[in-house]
Amino acid sequence: MAKANILLIFLCSLVLLLLGGVRVEGNPNYRDALQKSFLFFQGQRSGKLPANQKVSWRSNSGLSDGSLDHVDLTGGYYDAGDNVKFNFPMAFTTTMLSWGTLEYGKRMGPQLQEARAAIRWATDYLLKCANSKPGKLYVGVGDPNVDHKCWERPEDMDTVRTVYSVSSSNPGSDVAGETAAALAAASLVFRRVDPKYSRLLLQTARKVMAFAIQYRGAYSDSLGSAVCPFYCSYSGYKDELLWGAAWLFRATNDAYYYNFLKTLGADDQPDIFSWDNKYAGAHVLLSRMALLGKDKNFEQFKQEAESFMCRILPNSPYSTTQYTQGGLMYKLPESNLQYVTSISFLLTTYGKYMKAKKQTFNCGSLFVTPNSLIGLAKRQVDYILGENPIKMSYMVGFGRNFPKRIHHRGSSLPSLAKHPQSIGCDGGFQPYFYSSNPNPNVLVGAIVGGPNQNDGFPDDRSDYSHSEPSTYITAALVGPLAYFSH
Repeated sequence: MAKANILLIFLCSLVLLLLGGVRVEGNPNYRDALQKSFLFFQGQRSGKLPANQKVSWRSNSGLSDGSLDHVDLTGGYYDAGDNVKFNFPMAFTTTMLSWGTLEYGKRMGPQLQEARAAIRWATDYLLKCANSKPGKLYVGVGDPNVDHKCWERPEDMDTVRTVYSVSSSNPGSDVAGETAAALAAASLVFRRVDPKYSRLLLQTARKVMAFAIQYRGAYSDSLGSAVCPFYCSYSGYKDELLWGAAWLFRATNDAYYYNFLKTLGADDQPDIFSWDNKYAGAHVLLSRMALLGKDKNFEQFKQEAESFMCRILPNSPYSTTQYTQGGLMYKLPESNLQYVTSISFLLTTYGKYMKAKKQTFNCGSLFVTPNSLIGLAKRQVDYILGENPIKMSYMVGFGRNFPKRIHHRGSSLPSLAKHPQSIGCDGGFQPYFYSSNPNPNVLVGAIVGGPNQNDGFPDDRSDYSHSEPSTYITAALVGPLAYFSH
């Protein structure tokens, strides 16, 4: 009898041990996170809000945008916690949402409609920017230097809504190349469901790309303090020419774009992917032709994509990437999660291409399988969703413990319904900005800048480099969330 009891205890212990082993890496509810990420884009909307707006504490804003130049530039997104529309990061956000939808739309289920709506809110605005005046591409609304001195709701904006544009005499190949990429990528998303809209997007993408190619120059040089230091084009504009041409080639299969991108010569060897630096994204996008299409002409991009992965993988002899004690990729102190989500997108997507063709590669002595890349991306996504040393979900409204004092004007100030009186430029600092209370409005789905290099997070509204959310952080995570939710 005693032996039987010992055996039973041993078997029970073994079962518990095995079950415990399964739980070592928890699986957050990716589907819930995906659904919440689309709500965030509703919270960032500028313009006249539609009847089906779910984020009810937001109201119409920026309804006269463009009027200073006698054009309609209403719509689009505020980039982060401020009330400025910067088209350079907004277009990148749109490209990433579109790419995520193209790669993972079949896994999105009912969220596919939400993905299209999020993309279209941006592309409707980008089309206005590209088509309102011949020879001009509008690239932003709102003077950032004035806006950043205020703490007011977008609904109360009383700052000057200056409009900024590039043209043949003030070129902006970077912002134009990114706008062309966004429109071309989105044209593929709408190709079957709205062919007429898709054609308009593609036709406009071609026009904007022609402008980017013909009039070379960085938009930072043309616009100075209107975009710097906020969204300066630090990496130059060659990466956007490559990225724009890569997307137009995918959308049109026109050899002109392939021939053009070949003229750009050897590319930088990046270990980052962001709203500013697109090389790695273009390499992964173009490597699809080598991996899935078995087209030898694209072998160079496949090799470049793989050498990028070798600079990211933690055990690679070529790695140039730091990881925190808790396992988070750590690239730069300001808004680090933007690099984590963008790079995780590339890891997941390249891993998916490799898996489809049962491919592997080597980083020196390190043997890399599709799951090496996908597993690393999953660890990053899980970290963001709360599997980290302080058990903090960096997506607002997801899980039990998430940032409550985010650096975001609309979220930190009472809504019009609760406080109908206007809150002027300076009116929001006391008592709201400097308050230690949680924000009154929960900006569900927002992903903040993230923890510091010691996996710590102060949850302090004034610490914008860690507590400010932005559209491009969440946009890049949509693809991986859809992939892991399936």
